[in-house]
Amino acid sequence: MKTHEISSGNVFADLGFADSEQELVKAQLTVQIYKLLSERGMTQGAAAKLLGTTQPQISALMRCRPTSISIGRLMEFLTLLGQDVQVTVKPAPRRKAAGRAGRLSVVVQA
Repeated sequence: MKTHEISSGNVFADLGFADSEQELVKAQLTVQIYKLLSERGMTQGAAAKLLGTTQPQISALMRCRPTSISIGRLMEFLTLLGQDVQVTVKPAPRRKAAGRAGRLSVVVQA
């Protein structure tokens, strides 16, 4: 009897999401935005004004549900919150699985 499964490291892949890497990146960026807004004690209205968006979008973001917000827009929010966002493009390592595309990832530095 199997009582648990070992995670792949990406909950969205484990749940069968088609765009699991993109969903994981969005979640990681959202967590950083959440932390920054929480640290500042901003109201959702003030955060929306600062980020140039709507209060309902901030509400969804604060509940970690940025469904209608792109990765690019999340990165823009981070820059508006005083964060540097760096995108690194490099060749993907060769993988055994044929046809495998490159990977997306987020690295947060303190």
